[in-house]
Amino acid sequence: MGLPTPDTAHLGRPEYATVYEPAEDTYLLLDALENDRVELHSLQPSICVEIGSGSGCVSAFLGQVLDPTRCLIISTDINPAANRATRETTAKIPHATFEQCRTRFVHALDSRLRGNIDVLLFNPPYVVTPSAEIDVTAEASAWAGGRHGREVLDQLLPQISGLLSPNGRFYLVVIEENKPEEIIDILAQYGLEGKQ
Repeated sequence: MGLPTPDTAHLGRPEYATVYEPAEDTYLLLDALENDRVELHSLQPSICVEIGSGSGCVSAFLGQVLDPTRCLIISTDINPAANRATRETTAKIPHATFEQCRTRFVHALDSRLRGNIDVLLFNPPYVVTPSAEIDVTAEASAWAGGRHGREVLDQLLPQISGLLSPNGRFYLVVIEENKPEEIIDILAQYGLEGKQ
């Protein structure tokens, strides 16, 4: 029997109208975390970060997957409503330690997190759109990815290896239009090994 999906019923309230609600891509990430549960436990992670937390569903789920007494889970988002939604979602997970930060990627925390992130999660805005649609609205920042759906992601890729701890893991959601093999090749240039 699998772990329960975190409760995000509060997202129906008007104050969360600009927050990306859990969808198929979210559930793929939850499945990947649950499938890797044994391996993640063996890593004994102490710092985990979700970039672009939206509803907080993934961060909350990770709080159920990992030992809550050992791990700090930091969630970042540029949308203040998403930070509030994440806070409300993660508050329902007992004994786990969560923090939220309003920032793009991990910019506000970069110097403190560099080389220390054991698990890094990112469900980026990956929909192929004109570049002009990126960050036009809070809603668009959750899905508009620009050319090849990668303009936002491509800003982060060079930073990943510097953020991860020596045994750190990076979980990323992409679609075929994002050219996954090319993403794996880019990560390899920074000493990281990827798989689909």
